[in-house]
Amino acid sequence: MARREKISAVDTAWLRMDRPGNLMMICGVMFFRQRVDFARLRGVIEKRWLQFGRFYQRPVQSAAAAFWETDDKFDLDQHVVHVALPGKAGKKELQTLVSRLAATPLNAAHPLWQFHLVEDVDGGSALIARIHHCYADGIALVQVILSMTDSAENGPPAMSAPPGRKRRPAGEDNALGELSQPLADALGLARKVGAALIDNGSELLQHPQKAIALAEQVGSLTGEIAKLALMGQDSPTRFKGTPGVAKRVAWAEPLPLDEVKTICRALGASVNDVLLSCVAGALREYLVGKGDATDGVMMRALVPINLRPLEKAYKLGNQFGVVFLDLPIGIENPVERVYAVRANMRALKGSFQPVLTLGLLAAAGAGPKMVQDQLIVVLARNATAVMTNVPGPQQPLYMAGRKIDRFMFWVPQSGNIGMGVSILSYNGEVQFGLITDRGLVPDPERVIAHFGPEFEKLVLTTLLSPWPRTGDLDPVLAEVAVAPNARALRRAHGHAG
Repeated sequence: MARREKISAVDTAWLRMDRPGNLMMICGVMFFRQRVDFARLRGVIEKRWLQFGRFYQRPVQSAAAAFWETDDKFDLDQHVVHVALPGKAGKKELQTLVSRLAATPLNAAHPLWQFHLVEDVDGGSALIARIHHCYADGIALVQVILSMTDSAENGPPAMSAPPGRKRRPAGEDNALGELSQPLADALGLARKVGAALIDNGSELLQHPQKAIALAEQVGSLTGEIAKLALMGQDSPTRFKGTPGVAKRVAWAEPLPLDEVKTICRALGASVNDVLLSCVAGALREYLVGKGDATDGVMMRALVPINLRPLEKAYKLGNQFGVVFLDLPIGIENPVERVYAVRANMRALKGSFQPVLTLGLLAAAGAGPKMVQDQLIVVLARNATAVMTNVPGPQQPLYMAGRKIDRFMFWVPQSGNIGMGVSILSYNGEVQFGLITDRGLVPDPERVIAHFGPEFEKLVLTTLLSPWPRTGDLDPVLAEVAVAPNARALRRAHGHAG
């Protein structure tokens, strides 16, 4: 492993994106019903997490560039620590701890990652992970964390070990090198356009007519550049504002994935459509509860889109772009809201927004930090939240000999965005997590509390609608199973059995 190597332009952009009110840190929590032995956990991290040489390195910056530098004084005890909560700790106390850690910077003198094993939480344990975004995106980090898991209490490993490290050809940037053609060609073009935008100090994004003129010269990216330049801000709500340092996290009780898929089949929608619609409904209910107007309210979310094969996630780095998704907060009917989300998602299919935004980040990371900051502000001001959905394994996993009961994570927000919504599926369940700025939304648990009821309302509304459907809505598929629907209907009415 080289003692020092240059950080890719995209990863440099994420390294420099830290702000006091928004740390670029991915936080995750694993929940165990049984207590985890600290020494055994430490051994797993030493053997499997540190097989990725990058985690021995810390990012350092000079006036000209950023580098990965091996920590000659690396000490695993700095990165794997015990935490004991006072009294009889439960969900509330754990959420308070995670909130504090999410707002606490990692020590820049060491590699920017840390694990906290929390003892005696509801009789079991919790493992909190914090990793700076410059090391990798969420997709890659989930895969790396899963590489520490087993398929049974005492093995074997749930995932095969990553192949040996190969030297990267000189001059190759990770953001380009791992993408297949023609996607790499599109990203290369996007990066050139991004460089043109950066060279003009974001002037093109601030003056739409100039952006449109440039767009006419670059073919397939024409519409995307114009959309980014002409995109107005979403509706003003209490969710928008300048974030402070303090954060709040919360998570909901999981939903059964098979029942979510049943509703998806009934409505002809994707799992993502249904889950994001439930998120929109929960945010709407929160605003209504605060006495805020919701008619016609539209909230825009940045949704990360993975741009590499999952089998290459072990190579770390950031290889994703984002799309701007409009969430119809103003729609009360849950079925109508699903179809509105679905329409908005379908309008983004085939979009070059992901490669364009990745190209912009690559160009920004290669340029002055001041210009990158200006670009991030311009892009982030048109959104209120970051929302990500990561598919996890659908079988139970074990770590350090203990079964992982649940698995949750929170994504960082850039610019002045003060809310992050995370959705992760694991072992037949869908888990919702929320991180908010304390000054904007001091009570995220009130938002989280609406996720489950919003899904139940969608189930009930779907079952009570005319069968088969007519008009603009898709017909209900005849093969939808009756038994799961009946269970969902009974649950919606609060009956057991």
